[in-house]
Amino acid sequence: MKIFITGGTGFIGRRLAEKLVTLGHEVIMLIRDPSKVTAFKSDKTTYIKGDIFDLGALNQGMAGCDWVFHLAAFTKPWSKDPSQAYRTNVTGTINVIETAINNSVKRVIITSTAGTMGFSSNGHPINEDTNTNQEYQTLYDKTKAEAEKKALHYSKKGVEIIITNPSRIYGPGRLSKSNSLTKIIKWYSAGLWRIIPGKGNSIGNYVYIDDVVDGHILAAQSGRNGERYILGGENLTFIDLFRKIGEATGSQRRLFHLSLRFIRLILKLSILISGITGIPPIITEDWINKYVNDAILSSDKAINELGYRITPFSEGVRETLNWLNTKKTWRKTGRHMH
Repeated sequence: MKIFITGGTGFIGRRLAEKLVTLGHEVIMLIRDPSKVTAFKSDKTTYIKGDIFDLGALNQGMAGCDWVFHLAAFTKPWSKDPSQAYRTNVTGTINVIETAINNSVKRVIITSTAGTMGFSSNGHPINEDTNTNQEYQTLYDKTKAEAEKKALHYSKKGVEIIITNPSRIYGPGRLSKSNSLTKIIKWYSAGLWRIIPGKGNSIGNYVYIDDVVDGHILAAQSGRNGERYILGGENLTFIDLFRKIGEATGSQRRLFHLSLRFIRLILKLSILISGITGIPPIITEDWINKYVNDAILSSDKAINELGYRITPFSEGVRETLNWLNTKKTWRKTGRHMH
């Protein structure tokens, strides 16, 4: 099968492309920076230089394709130009879908986020149909929700649209902003992470990267047109999250609870500095507001309809640590390699 991928050099996209190639598919990847693909070459892989605003590159890449995986997105927590997130996440998605229709592509699988599902209330799990009129905390979630609405509109216009909604992803892969939990696992193992935000009771959902990749392929194979699928993992409080990371590393670190009031103060200062320097902060206050709300997710729809499987968090962390060790990310002493 011939498959086109946007965002193929990202955390999910890179691993998805590798998996599709191992399954024997021909993969065409849209890339902005050719230097990022030097470590991944295959006779079944073709690279098209361009982005999701380059209609010529999109048409060239999608010609004769059966499936399109659209993973390219604006994921930064902050931007001097907030409209950039809308252009990338909404307008860019429309460009991809309309080009797919023009090239008679059968299915477009769009990677969104479980953040568009909103928050849990009274400890109840949320699914694809729970919160239909959700107010979103972050610009990322807002633009992704808008992109979903636009995309589903096209599902009745000659192309099948399936949306995947991964939760907080971790695991082997480039240590980018999209893979921040793996950075935390690395820092915890090296004794460099000592913080729990607030009381540590907020619940989030954490999913292993290989589950997300398999979920995308299952969605392409068996997903229903016009449907969304949460690709999640285990629901854990921050306290349970770090307890399990400690068990996997063999070191239960002493962690300090940092008050949300203090965190918000620091973030306000970092935003002021970013406004002067143009250097984006690691995280912003709206993301903290998001993470202090419970997001107890159910992946039952993906499990029942797609055959999706969840890797237990403890197992996923062990696999992640094994990968970090093979990459020699830190010395046995716990200090970073230089």
